[in-house]
Amino acid sequence: MDPAEVEFLAEKELITVVPKFSFDRIYLIGGDIGPFSAGLPIDVPLWLAVNLKQRQKCRIRPPEWMDREKLQGKKQEEMDSKFFIEMPNQHYMEITQLLLKYAPDDIPHADEMRTLIKDLWDLRMAKLRSSIDTFVRSDATHAKLNHLTLMELNTVRLFLTNSLDQLYVLRSNLSGKVQATQE
Repeated sequence: MDPAEVEFLAEKELITVVPKFSFDRIYLIGGDIGPFSAGLPIDVPLWLAVNLKQRQKCRIRPPEWMDREKLQGKKQEEMDSKFFIEMPNQHYMEITQLLLKYAPDDIPHADEMRTLIKDLWDLRMAKLRSSIDTFVRSDATHAKLNHLTLMELNTVRLFLTNSLDQLYVLRSNLSGKVQATQE
């Protein structure tokens, strides 16, 4: 799965918009949305919220977790914990990037949000690289990592699987040579 596919999955998340128009219910394959009433908040998939925002048909309300104090708390919690903490949303990175790209005027303290999310991402990636390094150096056959998001897993998936394949080949060759010298 590439990052675009992960972003596609994230775009199904519901987000609150305040439409600037009134319209009946929209019938979609994924479910019905609406009716839309000007000025009344409604939850829609992120892809639709972005589309409406691009056409200047709505204002987007950021999710509750996209708050400066809450994200600073998450950042501190991540720094203090040796394990991964649970993130406020499985697609926190993708949602934030889309909202900051298409609706920065609707996000209070948009620059700080961008920085906080980037800091959280960097902290988690450093922790993930460290975990992978520890795992690869050990002779363990499996590991358990809780609270990783799909994008975080996707970021290291190819590297990790290729590394483990190479380690398997090296260990197989080494054990074959040890057996041959013992015979």
